[in-house]
Amino acid sequence: MGNIYGYVRVSSIDQNEDRQLIIMEENNVPTNNIYIDKQSGKDFERPQYKKLVKKLKEGDLLYILSIDRLGRNYEDIQKQWRILTKDIGIDICVIDMPLLDTRNGKDLMGTFIADLVLQILSFVAQSERENIKKRQAQGIAAAKARGVKFGRPESPVPIEFDELINKWEKKQLSLKQVLAICNMSEATFYRRLREHRILRNK
Repeated sequence: MGNIYGYVRVSSIDQNEDRQLIIMEENNVPTNNIYIDKQSGKDFERPQYKKLVKKLKEGDLLYILSIDRLGRNYEDIQKQWRILTKDIGIDICVIDMPLLDTRNGKDLMGTFIADLVLQILSFVAQSERENIKKRQAQGIAAAKARGVKFGRPESPVPIEFDELINKWEKKQLSLKQVLAICNMSEATFYRRLREHRILRNK
C-alpha cells in the first residue's frame, strides 16, 4: 500500500477551500499530503499540482473531490489521467463520482465504464468553463452598455493643465515634474495632452 494524497483546487484566491479540505480529512488524507492550488483549471501549469506529481509513486492513492477540481480542459484532463494512472501507476478516487475510483473495476468492462465516465465529465467541465467565460463577457458588455466603467478611475486634469503644458513645452518644467504635479502616468499624460490640443483647436 502506497501513500495517500489529496489535491484541492479553487479558482481564485478569494474562494474558500474548506469544504474540500473537510472531505479530504473524512477520507483520512494526511494534512501534509494535501496540495492546494488557487488558480484557474484551464491548464495544468499549477505549482502545487506539479509538486504533487513529482511526489507520486506507483501504488499511491490520490483523492480529488470532483473531476473539475483536477482541471477544466477536456484533452488535458484525459492526458493527465493517463499520466497518473498508466505512466506513474497510481489509483485515483473522484469522491463525488464513485465510478471514477480506479481501485474498483479493473477488468475490461470496469475500465471501459470509467473511461466513458471520465470523457463525459471532462467534456462537462470544459463546457462549464466556456459557459462561465461567455456569461462573464456578456455581463461586462451589458455593464459597459449601461455606462459602467472598468479599471482604475482616471486622474482628473488639474485646473492649471494648460499652464503646465506651456511651461513643459518651453522647457521650464521637465516631463517628470509635470507627471508628479498631475499625478499621471506618462501614457495618460500624452493621451490627455492630445485631447487637450483637440479641444483647444476646435
